[in-house]
Amino acid sequence: MEKTVPEPLLVATDLYKIFPLAATWFARRQLLQAVTGVSLSLLAGETLGLVGESGCGKSTLGRLLLALMPPTRGEVRFAGQNLWKLPKDRLRQLRQKMQIVFQDPYASLNPRLTIRHILEEPYIIHKLGTKQQRLDWCEKLLHDVGLPSEALHRYPHEFSGGQRQRLGIARALALSPELIVADEPVSALDVSVQAQILNLFNSLKEKMGLTYLFISHDLSVISHMSDRIAVMYLGRLMEVAPRQRFCHRGLHPYTEALLEAAPDADPGRRLPAPRLKGDPPSPLQVPSGCPFHPRCPEAEPRCRDTFPEFRQVGPHHWLSCHLR
Repeated sequence: MEKTVPEPLLVATDLYKIFPLAATWFARRQLLQAVTGVSLSLLAGETLGLVGESGCGKSTLGRLLLALMPPTRGEVRFAGQNLWKLPKDRLRQLRQKMQIVFQDPYASLNPRLTIRHILEEPYIIHKLGTKQQRLDWCEKLLHDVGLPSEALHRYPHEFSGGQRQRLGIARALALSPELIVADEPVSALDVSVQAQILNLFNSLKEKMGLTYLFISHDLSVISHMSDRIAVMYLGRLMEVAPRQRFCHRGLHPYTEALLEAAPDADPGRRLPAPRLKGDPPSPLQVPSGCPFHPRCPEAEPRCRDTFPEFRQVGPHHWLSCHLR
């Protein structure tokens, strides 16, 4: 018998997001290319890590996948349904299955509301449960993220950064989602607290069968959390590979540069000289051809002229490069 391949929970096809910028006295109207031609999929129960330099479009892509902003072009399918062709009431129902954990635990919680009101709000918006049921559900959420039920009567400013992020995770879990986009959820935390939050994410995934898109610029975090890793540069996907293959033999020159730049735990080990020079180009002036070619140490003339096809080069391994 042939082995059946499970249908992806989420599929994005040829996604574009372009922001028009208003003209000023000093500049004409410009177009900012945040996401360009991105296609990817997530299987149920999988963690896909998304890594790249700041400003490459990771957070914008996460919001496109959750239908928090409309794409300029392309489509997103969740559980087989095109999110932007659904009626508003159906999309509202489907949003219960897709949630986000924000980067900043200090700005993502309303300082004027108690924790009970913050956690209860999703149930009120979707008209779920009685007042007592909602209270019971809020207490269970706190238990799931390792906080006491007494926290319900306190305000966000009374908690540490790590505790606030636990509250953000609890709020994301309120409606029993299937997919969670974690947008750099530990970058604002101390290293010791980061480890606790990452372990919490892993235990919740195992307990609840969650699917994650885990966004970060920290390769050590991404490699610890992910089943597959996607590398993004200037709005485009450069490479998508299983974690083991990515960490031991990333093929794209940009992937190789990221791995070489990652700090080493051995202080005596001499790191190789940086392969990349300069900063990424502005998304207002994306280079022709492969956007990485101005910084690529191996660039050829064809890299300046045409963008390489995003093609499969191995099992679950996709690459966009003329040279590999």
